[in-house]
Amino acid sequence: MARISYLTRIEFGVGEFERLPEYLSELGISKPLICTDEGLVSVGWGTKINALIPKSVIFDATPANPTESAVMAAVEKYFNGGCDGIIGFGGGSSIDLAKGVRILTGHEPSLEQYAAINGGLSKIHGSIAPMVAVPTTAGTGSEVGRAAVINMNSGRKLGVLSPFIMPTLAICDPALTYGLPKGLTAATGMDAISHCLETFMAPAFNPPAEAIALHGLALGFKAITKAVDDGSNLVARRDMMVCALEGAMAFQKGLGAIHSLTHPLGAITDLNLHHGTLNAILAPAVLRFNRESIGVKWHTLAQIMGGDPDRIMAELNSKIGIPPGLVALGVNKEMMERVASDALMDHCHSTNPRIATRDQYLQILNESA
Repeated sequence: MARISYLTRIEFGVGEFERLPEYLSELGISKPLICTDEGLVSVGWGTKINALIPKSVIFDATPANPTESAVMAAVEKYFNGGCDGIIGFGGGSSIDLAKGVRILTGHEPSLEQYAAINGGLSKIHGSIAPMVAVPTTAGTGSEVGRAAVINMNSGRKLGVLSPFIMPTLAICDPALTYGLPKGLTAATGMDAISHCLETFMAPAFNPPAEAIALHGLALGFKAITKAVDDGSNLVARRDMMVCALEGAMAFQKGLGAIHSLTHPLGAITDLNLHHGTLNAILAPAVLRFNRESIGVKWHTLAQIMGGDPDRIMAELNSKIGIPPGLVALGVNKEMMERVASDALMDHCHSTNPRIATRDQYLQILNESA
């Protein structure tokens, strides 16, 4: 077992989930709201959580892409249940929803006013409920992230950023990911890898974050195929969880064009697209777009990946069963036009190493179709 103190407290290791009651006691949480999803509850996790934490209140209506309306429903359950803390249990959606609830335990709604592009960073303070994040996938790294990405009632998918919403404690137990379906392992794993890629390429000067991103990329790149092929491969599952963790640890450098596009794509309510799948599909075209701006970083990536990063990423996508392009997911030309415009307003737009125009975003989308 290992305790890691970087940005927040992390308890990492097989069996750490079973110590959840002990950790809640340390944090002074006696009646937590559990933010999770219907799928996890349907396979028995609700019963397991209730046995472990008998006083818990469960909110299991987290959508695949968390929404402001779902956050408000969970906030109501938090206050009506007399809760004194929050647990995000599940993938990045459940953890991001939990962060949204956390904000509104000490701030007035609406949630959208706290989005980064609305000047929300200065509005968020630390007088909010404590939160524990327990990831059951190895992808978003939201358990150590200072952001929550939410589909707002206005129809826009926006990031709420603040160091105050970083979970008080992250419990990373690789055993919770054993047996994860192949498709979900692939999509969440490529999410983690894309975070390592984009944070490394981001132009901000942050050598520790850059080093962490490269370590996560090297681990994830070697482990993802093994994790997809064999859900019980303990080393591969551990390494993918580290990749997700390290990708998010490096978020301080910023993300880039992949996420500028996947955020508005994820806001298309008719399609409800998986964020990690979108990141994987867009990565080759964004890598090509960035090549002229990242200099020797291209060669660093090529050494880790064993060839030109754009080609290697496309081959990896095919090998692990990522859909061949956006059209296969139902994205049409009209949607692409709208997404290209919305990407210019995304909080990740300004931290890409090469600032894209609307037409260049549209070109990336067309290349990824």
